[in-house]
Amino acid sequence: MSNIRFLAQEYYRLTRKVEDLEKALKQASGEELPRLEAELFQARRDRDHYHSLLEAKKESTVV
Repeated sequence: MSNIRFLAQEYYRLTRKVEDLEKALKQASGEELPRLEAELFQARRDRDHYHSLLEAKKESTVV
């Protein structure tokens, strides 16, 4: 059960990071844009990955 908790915490952390990066991107200057876009892309990938792991873990626990 603690494994699910870890996955949920990471998913939440990455969701917040994506939200923060999206806000920063809206306010960014021209030279910051490429770095923020790359960081946002990676954060979204990581978040989606943890979401998939969490869903799979929840499904396997139910069975």
